[in-house]
Order: sequence, then C-alpha cells, then structure tokens
Amino acid sequence: MYDSGAGGLAVLAEVRRLLPGEDAVYYADTAHFPYGPRPAAEIRARAEAVTRELLALDAKLVVVACNTATSAAIEHLRRTFDVPFVGMEPALKPAAERTLSGKVALLVTPGTARGQKLAALIDRYGAEVSVQTIEAPGLAERVEAGETDSDATRVMLREYLAPVRESGADVLVLGCTHYAFLRKAIEREIGDVVEVLEPSEAVARQVKRVLSDRRLRNPHTEGGSVRYLCSGDAGAFAALRATLEAGREMREAGTR
Repeated sequence: MYDSGAGGLAVLAEVRRLLPGEDAVYYADTAHFPYGPRPAAEIRARAEAVTRELLALDAKLVVVACNTATSAAIEHLRRTFDVPFVGMEPALKPAAERTLSGKVALLVTPGTARGQKLAALIDRYGAEVSVQTIEAPGLAERVEAGETDSDATRVMLREYLAPVRESGADVLVLGCTHYAFLRKAIEREIGDVVEVLEPSEAVARQVKRVLSDRRLRNPHTEGGSVRYLCSGDAGAFAALRATLEAGREMREAGTR
C-alpha cells in the first residue's frame, strides 16, 4: 500500500481490521508530497517506481491509497505489472443513492479535480444528481503537518465547506485519503444536516474481495505485521503516524 504521505493510514487501519492475518507494507512517498500540484506524468513515474519497490518485497496486491495517484496512474500500473491493484474512488455512487435533496458535494485536491477519472465518475453517477466539486488546496498539507484540529485548519475548513451549506447538498464525499483524519472536524463544521462519506472501509472490503477471488488470502486470522517505508524523513513520518493513530483511537473511543 502506498500514498504520497500519511493519508493512506486510514485505509491501512481498515485493512488491518478486516484482514488481521495479512502482512502489510505501507510506503509513504513523503519526499514527493504533495502529489496534487505535480504533473500526471510525474505522478505515474513515482507510482511505477514505488510499485517496483513493493514488488521487490513480494507484494501480492498493491493498494494505491491516494486519490490523485489513482486518477493519474492506476490504469498505467495495471498495464505494466502483473499483480492486482486496488485504487481509491470517491464514494459518489453511495452518495447519489443516499441524497434526498438531489445535491452532493465532493471535497478533493486540485490534482484529483483535474483528473479524467473523476470526470468519468461524475458522468457515471452524477446523471441523476447535482455534483458540486470543491477543490481544497492546502488541506492535505494540514494533515501531513499533524494539524487535524488546529485553529488554522478549522479556518480552512470553514472556507471550503461554506459552499456546501449554501448549495443545499445533504451528502459530502471526502475525495482524499488525508481527509479521513479531518472527518470529525468536518462533521462539526458542516452540521448534522449533511452526511459525510469516506471510502476507507469500502476500499478494505474490496481488498478482501480481490484477495479471496484470486485465492491470495493468507490463511492466518491473526498475527499479521506492518512494515513502514518512507522516501523522505522516516523519523518525522513515524512521529506523524503516532499522532494521527492516537487521534484516530481517541475519536473511535468517543463514538463507542
């Protein structure tokens, strides 16, 4: 599994929950974070390089746990490598099914907003509903800085979410893995009238399906390990990981 940084850790947590016997490798490409402003060709090159590193470690399936990288590179990866890939896709299908107002908002990075994959997804599932795409430059960077609930982050969220309230949308789709760590802050800002959808659990279920369908599942039901790799400052990433995982555990404890 790889992401430009720490956002994919939310996906990893769900994969670990559903497949506790599987060994996992998480690659954080922090030396090249953020992907959003980078040209698609550069993102594809990074995706191919990271995939080669993961395959050298005997990866049997690769999760592209980044919406921007999925949009720019996953078709190239599937043509290039003979292993299954699971990518990220904004949850527009369930959003279109759940909206009562007929209006859905989608919060994405600029890189995802520019991608043809998102345009095709909107064409497919947005035929019957209105889809409002909101670009949120700098928001993933707040998560990568460990500032998931700072004053500066709340100000940024207030700015980006104002059009959602004004539009009358009743479902908000989070279109970047980093935004999973902002979900509680987003829900506080947006209020109870808007449902927030985040796809980490759905992606984990797809990983489980693909492994089962291809008979690649590890027979063990517990004891799986996680190895973390980082193209940038490994110490800084480890500290950020600890901060985000501690925050996630506190949020989950608060909902139980």
